[in-house]
Amino acid sequence: MRLSNRKKVPVYNFFNILLLMMLSAGYVCFIIDRMKFDVLEEKSYLLIIIPIILLIINYLYGRQIFEYDSQGEALHFKNRNIIPFIDKPLNDEFPKYKLIKFEMISVLFFRRLYVTVSSKNGGSAILKYETSYLTRKEVNDLKTSLNKVINANKEKRHQE
Repeated sequence: MRLSNRKKVPVYNFFNILLLMMLSAGYVCFIIDRMKFDVLEEKSYLLIIIPIILLIINYLYGRQIFEYDSQGEALHFKNRNIIPFIDKPLNDEFPKYKLIKFEMISVLFFRRLYVTVSSKNGGSAILKYETSYLTRKEVNDLKTSLNKVINANKEKRHQE
């Protein structure tokens, strides 16, 4: 199964540009209000603070682009930001038999996928992916696909 929200990049770009324009306009209005009119008095700081808070929330929301591919003998996860210099992109590929478990955690508007994979030294490694920008249907499809892989792994272990 393949899952990708790469087609939504223009929407995310529009939203980022809108936030930056709000910040720029707020900054210009703040300076004009302070130097010329002084109508808003101390409330003029909100013209800068509100867009900055929205930008911080957008950054904390996580990487926008999530790609998953389970076709073949390997699982492939990609998670990246549309602005390349903000976060380092994640790109993991490993055999299906190494998948031990996964957990999807949702807190308010934030959603993360934690994938536990067996490692070479007999332990396990936890891989983290931000899935906040996926729709509910995409999340359900992802869970279904990962559950199929885990069930197939359990059957193979049980047969051995």
